[in-house]
Amino acid sequence: MPDTNHKQSPLACDMTAIAVEQRPVHVATSRELFARIEEVRELPDGYEFRLGDDPRLLTKIGEFVSLERLCCPFLTFTVKVEAEGGPVWLRLSGREGVKDFIREEISGLTGFTGFTRL
Repeated sequence: MPDTNHKQSPLACDMTAIAVEQRPVHVATSRELFARIEEVRELPDGYEFRLGDDPRLLTKIGEFVSLERLCCPFLTFTVKVEAEGGPVWLRLSGREGVKDFIREEISGLTGFTGFTRL
């Protein structure tokens, strides 16, 4: 039986959830990470991003996710590293309305507009 008493957080970024001294670093990491988008796949509940190759990429993704989950607790994060030196994918997904939020945040952060609509 679903938990009907569970409150959902608003679909809005709450940067106050991140320590003030970490905020500028998080924004810089986010910009760096999403500036490396090479392909976007639209999903029913979010987006999947193929990111450019960089030996530090997984570290950057880990840094991003560890703080982003604090300010955007409504997002689900999935990292996929393909075999044989294949690409790295970062999936951001969630409940209804998340796709609009993701599009707005990433385009506002980086100017990226390569989203498609299902």
